[in-house]
Amino acid sequence: MNYFVTGATGFIGRHIVERLLKRRGATVYVLIRKESKEKFENLRDSLKADPEKLVPIWGDITQPGLTSPANRRKLKGNIDHVYHLAAVYDMNMDDATGDQVNNEGTRNVVDFTNKLGGKVSLQHMSSIAVAGGEWRGVFRETMFDEGQDTSHPYFRTKFQSEQIVREESEVPWRVYRPGVVVGHSVTGEMDKIDGPYYLFPAIKTIRDNVPKWLPLLGVEGGKIPIVPVDYVADATVAIAHKKGLDGKAFQLVQSPQDSTGRIMELLFDAAHGPGFAKQFELPRLPRLVSAGLRETSKTMPVKIAMRQMSRALGIPVSAMGYLTSQATFDDRQTRAALKGTDIQCPKLKDYAPTLWSYWESHMDFPKSSRRGKQRLAGKIVMVTGASSGIGLESARKFAANDATVVLVARSLDKLEEQVEIIRKHGGDAHAYSCDLNDMEAIDALGKKVLGDLGQVDILVNNAGRSIRRAVMESLDRFHDYERTMQLNYFGCVRLINGLLPSMVENKAGQIINISSIGVLVNGPRFAAYLASKSALDAFSRSLASEVKEDKVEVTTVYMPLVRTPMIAPTKIYNYAPTWSVDDASDLVVNAAIDKSKRVKTLLGQTMEMSYAVWPRVNDTVWSKAFQMFPSSAAARGASKKGDEKPSREGMALAYMLRGAHM
Repeated sequence: MNYFVTGATGFIGRHIVERLLKRRGATVYVLIRKESKEKFENLRDSLKADPEKLVPIWGDITQPGLTSPANRRKLKGNIDHVYHLAAVYDMNMDDATGDQVNNEGTRNVVDFTNKLGGKVSLQHMSSIAVAGGEWRGVFRETMFDEGQDTSHPYFRTKFQSEQIVREESEVPWRVYRPGVVVGHSVTGEMDKIDGPYYLFPAIKTIRDNVPKWLPLLGVEGGKIPIVPVDYVADATVAIAHKKGLDGKAFQLVQSPQDSTGRIMELLFDAAHGPGFAKQFELPRLPRLVSAGLRETSKTMPVKIAMRQMSRALGIPVSAMGYLTSQATFDDRQTRAALKGTDIQCPKLKDYAPTLWSYWESHMDFPKSSRRGKQRLAGKIVMVTGASSGIGLESARKFAANDATVVLVARSLDKLEEQVEIIRKHGGDAHAYSCDLNDMEAIDALGKKVLGDLGQVDILVNNAGRSIRRAVMESLDRFHDYERTMQLNYFGCVRLINGLLPSMVENKAGQIINISSIGVLVNGPRFAAYLASKSALDAFSRSLASEVKEDKVEVTTVYMPLVRTPMIAPTKIYNYAPTWSVDDASDLVVNAAIDKSKRVKTLLGQTMEMSYAVWPRVNDTVWSKAFQMFPSSAAARGASKKGDEKPSREGMALAYMLRGAHM
């Protein structure tokens, strides 16, 4: 079959083209503007498409005829399906843009399709927006012109463009109405901040600042018809090739739809944030009152208030109505059309973690700073333990400030994925796999990196192992001390020894060792861990004076307790106030910018001074903490997990000592 596709380089379009190319004997012609040539080439390369099977047709939906007369003659009678996907999907669009692209563009596509001849059909990508912004109750696939409010430019032009297809198309047509399209349910891939993604930064902020054990109060809100892009593409292509479905609309949504409150719940779970104790239902206003409020909202004071609320939440004013929408969308025709296939819309609960992970790694990329660029641009920075947590976020921030980052960890696949993300955002990164418990592998790493890049300006020794176990619970576990010392001390020293001669020769360099606040506060249950970090601390202090004249700086960051994968197994930390990875990585990057000697939190500084002046008093305080905070079930040797939740007194102490390990 031969296909003609508009909007092929768009988010939905790319996925539909990919599926069309997989059909036997398919040739896909895509309408492309001359200025979008690079986008087409990227599409072709990403799909590894045969140039004879993915063919550009230069033109524009806003011009009558779409393309040149020669191209129209070439395509006449040779196209089986036209997929019209090009449109402006923007809640902030103005009337003129909507009319030009969504309405006149659709009219031009319809006219083009009518003149193609043969057995061509038109597959038009509409939207649930045809229901307008104030619909209450069920909007069925058989509904269209129901007197709904379409005053907003986006709702109006999506309604009118579908109307053009229905009234002016002389060939068989089918209409597809996707809901709020989110990323791929398997990969999480998404191309822009839209729909529920507006909520992600606020969720991240709450996650990073509110303890996981503290339940939130939420609002149930309206139903939001979320749908992943892969289902939209799969369903559209499958339905287009089924017989007997012309003249119908197909709503591509999850059925039933989740409420705003439920979506927030799922996203907080995906972000590993706090849960919700209760969701409150917003009161429903009578239609007359609701209509009056809509008119009132057009006044200047209310507009200003809405803009301020929009800025606070990070959600465009025009999109805020979705949070309280009283509309639900029926998809019976769609499910009937897909019967006999294995295509069904996945539930958000099953892929919300995938969406969150993709957003956090690909779309929430750090911003540069003027001072950061001044100090770090052009530097080569090696970060160990860079596949996740503090190491990864530090590497991303170095790259955002124009440093070349060398990511080191055992898992090369994870590192290469992060390298690709950094390069996509304009940074320079390289991945090296190394087991930092293996001394010979560390030597090889140093030689390889110096051979490839010539030098390392900044080394961040971040990789480490933590263990929370009392000494009396470790009497028969001497290997805990050996393993911890091997990675946290010997591995770091070995890597320093490999890179230090180059720094001394260049008369420039910085070694940043990630230590622990525990070295300053001397908390219980971390004897093995703190001994290894204290050894590295002592090594660093001694080394610093030896290389001072060689212009090599040695920095120690006494990191507080940070919510990373390393502490996840210790369930009691769910009740402890922790630092976010974002804040912790700032300590590392700022240490490189400022060339600090020692980086401590206020608590760390205070506790260090306190121990120096009142060591016995500190022992007494930490003895109480030792009694208040239970050991893990594994450390106690219990066969079943016991209650590791601290007492109220313990939680109060934890908040007094925020960021300390207990």
